[in-house]
Amino acid sequence: MPTVHAGLAATRAAAASALPLLLLLPGLWMLPPAGARPPPGPDPLRLGWQRLLAEGEACAPCRPGECAVPRGCLAGRVRDTCGCCWECANLEGQLCDLDPSAHFYGRCGEQLECRLDAGDALSRGEVPEPRCACRSQRPLCGSDGRTYAQICRLREAARARPDANLTAAHPGPCESEPQILSQPRDVWNVTGQDVIFGCEVFAYPMASIEWRKDGLDIQLPGDDPHISVQFRGGPQRFEVTSWLQIQAVRPSDEGTYRCLARNALGQVEAPAMLTVLTPDQLNSTGLRPGHSLSREPEEETGSDEGEDYY
Repeated sequence: MPTVHAGLAATRAAAASALPLLLLLPGLWMLPPAGARPPPGPDPLRLGWQRLLAEGEACAPCRPGECAVPRGCLAGRVRDTCGCCWECANLEGQLCDLDPSAHFYGRCGEQLECRLDAGDALSRGEVPEPRCACRSQRPLCGSDGRTYAQICRLREAARARPDANLTAAHPGPCESEPQILSQPRDVWNVTGQDVIFGCEVFAYPMASIEWRKDGLDIQLPGDDPHISVQFRGGPQRFEVTSWLQIQAVRPSDEGTYRCLARNALGQVEAPAMLTVLTPDQLNSTGLRPGHSLSREPEEETGSDEGEDYY
């Protein structure tokens, strides 16, 4: 009989040690799919599990003097799940809790709300995830003269640079003279092939774009049927993109082409050289027919302000 009692005690001890693991297993279903896009900044999933482990099932008595002071909170601060200590709020684009009573991923910051945007995720075959999104999508001009996509971006910049005293100057974008974001590149090609120059411009008020050749005042395409010009808005707001296409280039097309952008505040231009080779000249270079090259390596245009400026 003592042996039987000892066996029962050992079984009960093993079951008790396994109970916490069994209680955690249902929570594993909350993990995002393996192919989900990682959110920017600190991992909300890791923070969520840390919250669960630290907070347990109930809140301890609130002692504000024992709370750690959160720093570097670009989206502002929010109270923790117990309503006692302050913690950094989640930024735009980070995972969040749709249920206001939940506190796994965390709460969105000032001027942000938790939304389940299923459109893009479903089109890519992914599981939609709740993420923080700015309540306003209206651009505004900052006191630093930069245009911000919406109030959330401006406040992030203000918290990142507290000494700048950044505020909103006025609703709508800042007025600015044209800026060429992507300029046409020098190219060369063989006669009979097509050539395209591209030019992307930002300005507010929006700029008009003209194409000219060799310093002449004649605006292209003029009455030349083998030259055409196209325009479209974008890719970002208050941007304009234009293309100059020359079909079946001839030796007389060789020269310098200029993208000229202007609005009421000023104008700017960017040149690009076209070199035209005859078939004999092409054969002497050893290049493949119809091969178009840049005189200089193509550089990707970009800006460290891409998050909030456009």
